[in-house]
Amino acid sequence: MTTRILVIGGGIIGMLTARELQAAGCRVTLVERQQPARESTWAGGGIVSPLFPWRYLDAITTLASWSQEVYPELCETLHADTGIDPEFTRSGMLMVADEEIETALAWAERHRRPMERIDRQTFHELEPEVAHPPEQGLWMPQVGQLRNPRMGKSLLADLQRRGVEILTDTPVLGLRCEGGRCGGAETAAGTLRADRVVVCTGAWSSDLLKDLPTPPDIRPVRGQMLLFRTEPGTIRRITLEAQRYIIPRRDGLVLYGSSMEEVGFDKSTTEAMREELQTLVCQRFPVMCDKPLLRHWAGLRPGSPAGVPYIGRHPELEDLFINAGQFRNGVVLAPASTRLAADLILERSPIVDPAPYAWTAARG
Repeated sequence: MTTRILVIGGGIIGMLTARELQAAGCRVTLVERQQPARESTWAGGGIVSPLFPWRYLDAITTLASWSQEVYPELCETLHADTGIDPEFTRSGMLMVADEEIETALAWAERHRRPMERIDRQTFHELEPEVAHPPEQGLWMPQVGQLRNPRMGKSLLADLQRRGVEILTDTPVLGLRCEGGRCGGAETAAGTLRADRVVVCTGAWSSDLLKDLPTPPDIRPVRGQMLLFRTEPGTIRRITLEAQRYIIPRRDGLVLYGSSMEEVGFDKSTTEAMREELQTLVCQRFPVMCDKPLLRHWAGLRPGSPAGVPYIGRHPELEDLFINAGQFRNGVVLAPASTRLAADLILERSPIVDPAPYAWTAARG
């Protein structure tokens, strides 16, 4: 008998979770309160690496490393199957981290991640437009990026091609939990029944689960971003400095961000943050001063303690699972998070030790 699974949430985590489960032979319905990939999946930068990755717990590195290995093939497959290219590109990542060079190199050696100490001249050669190259910097040549809006479109087309039932503009009002198990969800359009339910609702996960035992500690954290138009190749590398990053796309679009704001579910942009980001990008990359600003937007990240996501089954309710709380690392953690979630839902051997991501695991 085919297992019916309801995936709640149509971001990159929800869509990849649905893809994994459908590929395993399940009958999957994905329900999304608006249109797929329109929240943090659309709003983020698409860097396929944690920012300053040595600052994270090993639980993050484990998922990120697995994902980084599979992303090139995943994007190639999606492009071939749907005709929509997520534009995975190995831009490499430069980092200004003056006081952390030795810590970062020790982390890279321990986890076998390619990282180099570089001098000022090499930093300038790799990114000629940076105004003040550091005496010493860090370079991760294998780090890639993708166009997250294109990734979302490609995943949606792939799910449709695979026969996943997709319900859009359908908010979930609550879960159907009786007799110690979860058997579906209530929506404005009616009841959705399933053998298993997976919550992939990002920053909204705690709100959906707040009336159940042990709701996860997930909160919205706003990030504001700017998008500029330049000639292709104006900026060459992803560059990080003091929690701000610049990301060059193939076609000359350049992203700069991002803020970290605890303002609840407020996705509005502010003039003060626009001015701050524009000032910083001009100081650090003077070539950007006369480039047209095309867009300014904000998204809500699913913040969690230490950024460690919740992946696994509910401790008290049968057939209820979660895959949420990836914080700033939704894109880079997505393939590993969703494979692990599918392994646990289907009771397969997990790709990594699931203990750090369990619903009740200590974080931080």
